[in-house]
Amino acid sequence: MGLFERYLTFWVALCIVVGIALGHFLPIPFQAIGAMEIAKVNLPVAVLIWLMIIPMLLKINFGALHKVRQHWQGVGVTVFVNWAVKPFSMALLGWWFIGSLFAPYLPTEQINSYIAGLIILAAAPCTAMVFVWSNLSDGEPHFTLSQVALNDVIMIFAFAPVVGMLLGISAITVPWDTLLLSVVLYVVVPVLAAQVLRRWLLAAGGEANLQRVLAALHPVSLISLLATLVLLFGFQGEQIIAQPVVIVLLAIPILVQVFFTSGLAYLLNRQLGVAHCVAAPSALIGASNFFELAVAVAISLFGFESGAALATVVGVLVEVPVMLVVVHIVNRTKGWYEERPNVARCDCSGQTV
Repeated sequence: MGLFERYLTFWVALCIVVGIALGHFLPIPFQAIGAMEIAKVNLPVAVLIWLMIIPMLLKINFGALHKVRQHWQGVGVTVFVNWAVKPFSMALLGWWFIGSLFAPYLPTEQINSYIAGLIILAAAPCTAMVFVWSNLSDGEPHFTLSQVALNDVIMIFAFAPVVGMLLGISAITVPWDTLLLSVVLYVVVPVLAAQVLRRWLLAAGGEANLQRVLAALHPVSLISLLATLVLLFGFQGEQIIAQPVVIVLLAIPILVQVFFTSGLAYLLNRQLGVAHCVAAPSALIGASNFFELAVAVAISLFGFESGAALATVVGVLVEVPVMLVVVHIVNRTKGWYEERPNVARCDCSGQTV
C-alpha cells in the first residue's frame, strides 16, 4: 500500500481535527457550502464524490465477468454474504447496539439516523480497496476482479431496494426520490463514465496508458475523500465536541459486523472446499465496504449534520486497521484452512487445482 492507504486512519483522524476546528471557527463558509444544493444533492460534495469514485471504478473491467464461472462457489458465497446477510445483520446490530444497549449514551433525536447510516454502509460492498486486501492475502486476481465487477452490477439494481426496505423496517421515512437519485448519481453515472473513459484510454494507448492515468488520478481520489471528510466534520463538529463517545459507540457494531461477515464467508468457503486464494479475498470482500458511496448517499438522504453521515464516516475511520487485522487472520490460518481434505489448492499462477 502507498503512504495514504497505509496511514488512512491517521489522515481520517487528522481530517476530524481539522474539520471540527474549521467548522467551529469558520461556521459561515460551511453553512454556505451546505446550502449549495439541487434536489437535496449538495453540489460540492457531488463533485468530490465523483472525483473519488471514478478513478476507483476505472480499475474495473466488466469484461472479466465471464470468469465468474471459474470460481462459482467463492462467488456464490461472497454474493450471499454481501447481499443476503450483511445489510440485514448490520440492521440487527444497529437496532441492538445503537437503538437499545447504547441508547442512553446517545442523543435521542439522532438514534434512528445512526442506524440508517450503519445500514447504508453495510449495503455498499467494497469496490476499490479490496484489490489491496486481496493482494496482501495472495488472493486469486481473476476472482477478485470478476467478483468486484459482479458486485458493481448487482449494486446498480439492488442497493436502493435493500436500503429502502431496511430503512422502512427501521421506521425511518425513506425519501425514495432522493435515494433513487443518489443511486443514479453515485453508482450508475460513475460506472458508465468510468467504463467509457477506460475504453477510450485503452484504445488510445493500451494497458500502459490506463495505468499511467490511474497513477495520476490516485492522489486526486484520496484528496477528494479527505476533503469530503473535512466538510463532514466541519458540520458535525459541535455535536462531536459535545458527545465524543459517539464515535466509539458507532465503531463497535461496525467492528462486530466486519469480523462476523468475514468469518462467515471464510468458513463457508472452507466447508465448500474452495481454495484459500479464493476464500481469502471472498472473506475480505464480504467484510469491507464501499464507504465513499455510503458517505455520499447518507449526505444526500439525511444531510451533512445527520447522524447517518457521521456513522458512515466512522466506517471510514475503522476500515483500514480492522481490514488489516482480517488480512492477518486469513494469512495466519492458511495452514488450518488447507487441513480440510476436500479443499482445493492454488498453483503458482493463482489458478485453483
